[in-house]
Amino acid sequence: MAGHDCRARSFAVFGALALGLTSACPSAPRELPACVVPPTITGDSAVLVAAGDLVDCAGGAQEQTAALTQSLHPDTVLALGDLVYPNATIDEYLDCYAPTWGALRPVTRAVVGNHEYHTAHAGPYWAYLCGATGPAFKGYYSFDIGPWHAVVLNSNCGQDLDVPSYVPDDFGGCDEGSPQAQWLSRDLDEHKGKCTLVAWHHPHVTTGAEDDGGRTRALWAIAQAKGADVLIHGHAHLYDRFAPLDADGRPSPSGIRSFVVGAGGHDLAKSVRSPAGLEVSIDSAHGVLQLVLRATSYTWKFLRSDDGAVLDSGDTECTP
Repeated sequence: MAGHDCRARSFAVFGALALGLTSACPSAPRELPACVVPPTITGDSAVLVAAGDLVDCAGGAQEQTAALTQSLHPDTVLALGDLVYPNATIDEYLDCYAPTWGALRPVTRAVVGNHEYHTAHAGPYWAYLCGATGPAFKGYYSFDIGPWHAVVLNSNCGQDLDVPSYVPDDFGGCDEGSPQAQWLSRDLDEHKGKCTLVAWHHPHVTTGAEDDGGRTRALWAIAQAKGADVLIHGHAHLYDRFAPLDADGRPSPSGIRSFVVGAGGHDLAKSVRSPAGLEVSIDSAHGVLQLVLRATSYTWKFLRSDDGAVLDSGDTECTP
């Protein structure tokens, strides 16, 4: 960690341990809010709201998307990475994220994106969202929400020029034999019989210009083989919905339905391609995805941020 100041060291080493700001520094430069572990949601149904690429300190639609999400009264918020721009520093979390999406922090589960790694080891991310990110530095964990099981993965496997080369070694990578992939297989085996959603930041398939470069294919293949029902991603600053696909992006009755929800606040990007299985693509509106999760089925709505209009909706059964 040479070359980083005392504040960066404290976040990367101590903040990641979900102890708030405890460090070898003589005093904390800014006070962090206490760690919050989102509650476990029980019952026959649950409401989850997902969005990524949320808060732009230079200006963005985060006030609208955060207000819309609050109005939906979700049991759980799934923040899909790149939570605050440009560099996910602690000042950006406290000055820009906290006044908007920070109001939803008590129910937020977080996905780590590439912009989180603009700081050493994504230290401020682990510190600010300490109770909602799983084990320190890994970025992969799971939780139950109502009758469903949810899995969060780390897709920062080196495909982004702004992700330092050490990052995949930190958490174990995305390849078939990686610690993360092995953990995913075990976790899904342990939760057989439940409808399951899986989330990571970089989309394997999208209409946008930015995808995963093929690096998460193995994770998709494992999720499909184990019967996962829904995949959710951010990174591409738009909204996509795909029919069930296999890990090679081909429509398949045994594939997984995927959503890209990178329209959470940062500037939007344009759709530039039409992959197989594309059902809906919206690149002109910020918004959030609402999922109502039931024991054997789910419904979805993509809602526009400024007026709550439903731009896409549907319902389907889980994988038999």
